Amino acid sequence: MTSLAIGIDIGGTGTKFGIVDRNGNVLFSSEISTKKHSHVETFIDELYDAVFELINKTGGVGRMKGIGVGAPNGNFYTGTIEYAPNLPWKGIVPLAKLLENKFQLPVTLTNDANAAAIGEMMYGAAKGMKDFIMITLGTGVGSGIVANGQLIYGHDGFAGELGHAVVIPDGRFHPGTGKHGSLEIYASATGVKLTALELLSKSAEDSLLRVVPESEMDSKKVYDAAIKGDKIAKQVFEYTGKILGLALANAVMFSSPEAIILFGGLTKAGDFILRPTQEHMEDNLIKIFQNKVKLIVSHLKESDAAILGASALVWNMDK
Repeated sequence: MTSLAIGIDIGGTGTKFGIVDRNGNVLFSSEISTKKHSHVETFIDELYDAVFELINKTGGVGRMKGIGVGAPNGNFYTGTIEYAPNLPWKGIVPLAKLLENKFQLPVTLTNDANAAAIGEMMYGAAKGMKDFIMITLGTGVGSGIVANGQLIYGHDGFAGELGHAVVIPDGRFHPGTGKHGSLEIYASATGVKLTALELLSKSAEDSLLRVVPESEMDSKKVYDAAIKGDKIAKQVFEYTGKILGLALANAVMFSSPEAIILFGGLTKAGDFILRPTQEHMEDNLIKIFQNKVKLIVSHLKESDAAILGASALVWNMDK
């Protein structure tokens, strides 16, 4: 029987996991709560029970080649999660070692955006590409950089944090990092909300967004208003695309990728976000880089993508 991989994606709210074959078919998948576990040990106990239900459905542990994990602040070199601001376990958590001890299977771990990049290279839009950048646009902004067919980890395992690159000196405060003006605080779903609230406060323009309570404002409501022709909602995406395009231009001139692949909830805004992003990226590039880099939305199904990315780490274990 052919080998299978276990993919686990740890998020601040929930942890998704599944059993995946080499072709990228998710055979079985499920999810447990992350946030209810204040201790990592109880989290691993629940995860073990839930994953083993799926293992038993697919022919038993003997078919499993290993476990791949994508996690915030996951360090590929050490197998640890280090100071993840959105997880309930603080400090340095030796997650790969804890999982290996529990499951008695080899475990490899990296951060969630790097896992997404490897998944895209193995199963998605980056198949066959050797140089590309993966950008995840969700609650935050993550990135994975692939050059010469290799994911760039850097000397300490934390390379590729474009979301924390400063795009506006002395700009918005980021409560998670304590820094000002980073890409993440502008080009994430959180950033879209903040931009919408800023534009509403600075303008007297009529807007469908004025009836939305501040606590309920989110990128979906901004998109719904933009679809109906709302001027401020469209300005929110124009501004977001401008900032993202500028950051992507810097990334292009640094690593000369064949493509930039965008993934995550914000890509659902379609041309409202993609057109200004492309325009401002091209406007900020010097001539030798212009009109060379494809801007592509991920081909992976969003509900499976995190599991696929994590599982792809397993097939790379013996490289």
